[in-house]
Amino acid sequence: YNPEDGRVYEPKSDFSGYRFLGSSGKWFLVVDSRMKLYIIDVFSEKRIELPPLESFKGSLFKILRDGEENVKHMQMADNDPIRDEFPHAAEDLRGRLWVEDKNGNYVVVWQFEKNQFLGFCRTGDDHYREIPTQLEVQRELRGLYDMVLKGYNLYVFATREFIRHLDLSGQDEDGFKDVSEKHRLPMWMPSMTMKERERMKQKRSIPSNKGIAVTRAGQVLLVYTFDLGTSESHRMFRLYKRDPKDLDPKTLDTWLLEVHSLGDEALFLDLGITVPADHTLGIEPNSIYFTRGDRIRHKESSCLDICVFNLITKTIKRFHGLSNFNFYDAQWFLPS
Repeated sequence: YNPEDGRVYEPKSDFSGYRFLGSSGKWFLVVDSRMKLYIIDVFSEKRIELPPLESFKGSLFKILRDGEENVKHMQMADNDPIRDEFPHAAEDLRGRLWVEDKNGNYVVVWQFEKNQFLGFCRTGDDHYREIPTQLEVQRELRGLYDMVLKGYNLYVFATREFIRHLDLSGQDEDGFKDVSEKHRLPMWMPSMTMKERERMKQKRSIPSNKGIAVTRAGQVLLVYTFDLGTSESHRMFRLYKRDPKDLDPKTLDTWLLEVHSLGDEALFLDLGITVPADHTLGIEPNSIYFTRGDRIRHKESSCLDICVFNLITKTIKRFHGLSNFNFYDAQWFLPS
């Protein structure tokens, strides 16, 4: 769907056998029913076959094929299995993709839902490497609420609300380097005023999800999503960033400052990044393009809502040209 002209286009290729995980430009990371991963160009027949999941090499986990449509992972200790986990199907897989425009180099990151590790590969790799998220990880950086892949930089929103920053461009044995900033405490959202609390109470607003986004300048934003309890599905967003003084190692608290404007940029929540506004492409400034609140975790109650939220006016724009389509899922992407 192109918001500039309000038209829906259908590609010539048949993608009905794929589940779409993530995108970068015209390229999509997809998985088929046999748990095979590919990168495909949605405007042509070009397809890049990725290594099989069983090629995963890690010290903590191992992946085995379990029939034609499932795989399972095993937790290892001293090269011996200590736990055999339940099988995973394509619906359990989450992923992120980045493809460089000039030379086509790519990075792929994936995860089984609610599991303790990430797998990743780069251009030319014949296997996936392991990124632990619990074991062998500093306590403050354990777990995963959300993640954003921007170039070779992977940003992970940890369970304790610290930001874990990994450089995936390394050529060492692990293939990645932890370059996270050291903070003594997690990020604290500033308290609302009494007036704001009363307004939120009247709207019966409940924070339904929180995640992260990364600006063009590389600044990490915390994104709060609120579902408003009204007769029609409505949402509201609040953006926060770290207070610059928190970079001082003597700082005891890590407070957040609310971001009231993105300037001449727009946030594509499905991608987790900001891009320049471009009226010729229909990209509006100070706007958040979204489809659902939970990009990582699968929730049966998650409501598909293809909209644009204006950060200044706090209003939502819907696309009536899509109302006749019974979409199971959707995500915004930028063809170039």
